[in-house]
Amino acid sequence: MLQSDWSKDPRLSGFPPEKLNFLKELARDISQKPKSQLMAAFASIQVEALKRGIQFSNEETQQIVSVLSSSMSPEEKRKMEMLKMLANKMAARKS
Repeated sequence: MLQSDWSKDPRLSGFPPEKLNFLKELARDISQKPKSQLMAAFASIQVEALKRGIQFSNEETQQIVSVLSSSMSPEEKRKMEMLKMLANKMAARKS
């Protein structure tokens, strides 16, 4: 699902090292999960980031989704879009 060199994508070149390391760690964890649990794992990224004091701007989130979804099937991309909408709704409730 995830391309092995996603972290070298130029769209992520401006990310601070702690954010890139966080993403690499999560990608490693996600790669070990059964495919049936991947969407739930993606959904937990925001929660885990907040626990660690890491926040992603809307632009950074768009870049991450763009990079990670580039190798997804159309169905997986639709699921990713649904997760983004749910995350936005959850974030709006906390504001």
